[in-house]
Amino acid sequence: MNRLIVGAAALGALLVGTQARASVTVIGGGLAEACSRAAITGKSDVRSEAPCTEALEKEMLSNRDRAGTLVNRGVLKMRRMDWAAAIRDFNEAMRIKPDMGEAYVNRGAVAIGEHKYAESLPDLNKGLQLGVEEPAKVYFNRALAYEGLDDAKSAYFDYQKAVELSPDWDAPKNELVRFHVERKE
Repeated sequence: MNRLIVGAAALGALLVGTQARASVTVIGGGLAEACSRAAITGKSDVRSEAPCTEALEKEMLSNRDRAGTLVNRGVLKMRRMDWAAAIRDFNEAMRIKPDMGEAYVNRGAVAIGEHKYAESLPDLNKGLQLGVEEPAKVYFNRALAYEGLDDAKSAYFDYQKAVELSPDWDAPKNELVRFHVERKE
């Protein structure tokens, strides 16, 4: 009988901010698009959040764009580790558009940031089930959660899947370097 043995070098404390975030593309000009660009380009400052709030208050948005703008504003808050405010935005996005996978994925990323690894898994899995624009980020986050739960084998396979889906992304490749895999008979 062949068994796969997977071990990882100690991760130590997972660094806050390591988790990947999934933003939502909103087009059409205006404040909601500016909010989308801020989230996609990695902004985190409070000023970049202002167009998001203004879009939600003043623009006529479809349910998808309203939920997407909430997700994007939540991503900006998450980058500043304003966990509670980010979760409020993700929850509101889910209320408006329950099939938006990015809202679940980002709520799962907040749980990882708070070191609540087991809590993150249902949201990450739901996001994968619903579909997201960048599934590699979900597998990366789920791998972080599995490592936080001392499940090196599941983490390894999710990092592998992230590399498969996004071969030019270095983050999962860098994590895989820490693993040692051998087959036992």
